Amino acid sequence: MVINLGMNWENFYTENIAEYIKTLQENPFQLVTVILDIAIVIFLLYCFFRIVKGSRAGQLIKGIILLVIATWVSGLLNLKILNWILTGIMNLGVIAIIVIFQPELRRALEQLGTNKLTQFFGIDKDLETKTKEDIYKIVIAATELSKAKTGALIVIERDIKIQDIISTGIQMKSEVSPQLLVNIFVPNTPLHDGAVVISENKIAAAACVLPLADDKDIAKELGTRHRAAIGISKESDSIAVVVSEETGKISVAKDGTLIADVREDVLKKILISNIITKRFTKEKEQNVKNNNKND
Repeated sequence: MVINLGMNWENFYTENIAEYIKTLQENPFQLVTVILDIAIVIFLLYCFFRIVKGSRAGQLIKGIILLVIATWVSGLLNLKILNWILTGIMNLGVIAIIVIFQPELRRALEQLGTNKLTQFFGIDKDLETKTKEDIYKIVIAATELSKAKTGALIVIERDIKIQDIISTGIQMKSEVSPQLLVNIFVPNTPLHDGAVVISENKIAAAACVLPLADDKDIAKELGTRHRAAIGISKESDSIAVVVSEETGKISVAKDGTLIADVREDVLKKILISNIITKRFTKEKEQNVKNNNKND
């Protein structure tokens, strides 16, 4: 196999591009196939670059592109010796690429051979599954904070947006993870004093300032975190998870009411019931109604 990038471009245009344009003029419907062909190639290139992005292979791609350009320029300028050397390297490069990209290629083939096609093509998990996983992560974090008696306040946004609260804190927009949540509330760190707000399956911000509940019927022994949790649950439909610094007990505030001293399994049930079941059941029922109307 010989790659000659110093080809006669006039002949190439005449024999290939011009002939292809003529074929399209004779059969305009073939244009659909051309567009589909180009779209698939672009999509596959996009998937490939997503796989190698952030890896050592990403740097090697830059070197390969420079090598291709150098080979083309040497052929264009008729630098025969240099072009011969670079062409030989290009020919051997096919084998080298397979060796270099072996981990990435293996991972891609493994994904094609499993049910992870959505991950391979960059399609996220469905929202319900992602939300359920985030709830499990929040429960794990709250349990770990409870064991260490580390005070914490986590607010989960629902239908009513609380952007005004998010703007009072430090913007993060990070993936939800128990490790990050636990680390945020480590005492005497810059972000531990305030609330974490989870919005649209992301940790939107930390060190947020919440409105305090001032109802007279709130128990006097409740600290600032509990009063803030009740306050935000009254002013919005958000759910707040509180971990007491003094006792390590976990409480949940929703609809202006505080459910105190909940166990791990109870916390999980409360969050799933109020976030997963209510939201997605309502959406499914609405979709069914819309389908019935269309029928």
